[in-house]
Amino acid sequence: MPVIQFVSRMDNQSSEKGYQWKFYCDTCGNGYLSSFQTNMIGAAGGVLRAASNFMGGWASKAGSSTNDLQRALGGTAMDHALQNAVQEGKTHFHQCTRCAKWVCPEVCWNAQANMCNVCAPKPAEQMWGAQPPAPAAPSYDPMFDSPRRTDYHSGNLDMGAPTSPMAPGPNAWGTPRPAGPVCGNCGADMGSAKFCPECGSAARAAAKPSCTRCGTVINSPTKFCPECGNRL
Repeated sequence: MPVIQFVSRMDNQSSEKGYQWKFYCDTCGNGYLSSFQTNMIGAAGGVLRAASNFMGGWASKAGSSTNDLQRALGGTAMDHALQNAVQEGKTHFHQCTRCAKWVCPEVCWNAQANMCNVCAPKPAEQMWGAQPPAPAAPSYDPMFDSPRRTDYHSGNLDMGAPTSPMAPGPNAWGTPRPAGPVCGNCGADMGSAKFCPECGSAARAAAKPSCTRCGTVINSPTKFCPECGNRL
C-alpha cells in the first residue's frame, strides 16, 4: 500500500475480530482511538472454531479453511481498514502549515493562526509564560534579625526595633512584659519589693539627676541648679 502521511506514532490494536488503531499527537502525545472495523472473515472463523468443540469433523475442517482464507486476504483487508482509520484520524488532528506536524485540537492547535502552538504560540499563553515568578515573602528570625538591626557604633537602636528591653510587649514565652519596675538581672516584675522574687537580686536605686552645666547631683526636686543656677 502507498505511504500514509499522518502522525509519526500509532499503535495497532487490531484483533482477529476486527481492526482498530490509536494515533498520537506529534507534539504532546495525546491519543485518539479510531472506530472499530469488524473483520468478517475472522469473525466467521471464530464461530466455526467454537462449533468444532461440540461437533468436530466438518466444523473443524471448515474453521481451518477459514483461517487459510484469513491469512490469504488479511493483508488487503487490513490495509483497507488502516486507510479508513487514517482518514478518520485526519478529521480529528490538524496539520500545521509551517512544520507539517499533526497535532491534537485540545492542547497543541492554534485555530486563529492555523498552525500549531509551537510555531504560533497563543498570545495569552505567551504573556502568562513571560511573567516572572512572585517573590517569596520575607521571613523574620529574631535570633538573626535583631542583631542586624542594632547600631553598635552609636549605641542607638534601629527605629524599627524596640528601643528598650524593658518596654511593654510580648517576650520569648508569649507573655506581656510588666509595665512597672523590673529586675535588672532577669526582667521579672519587682513592684515595691526590695529583692527580686524570681532571682533574689537587690532592687537598683534610681539614678539621681545631675545638672547638665556643672554636673552637680540634684538631691531634691528643684527647677534650677543650686550651684550654678542652670534651669533643669
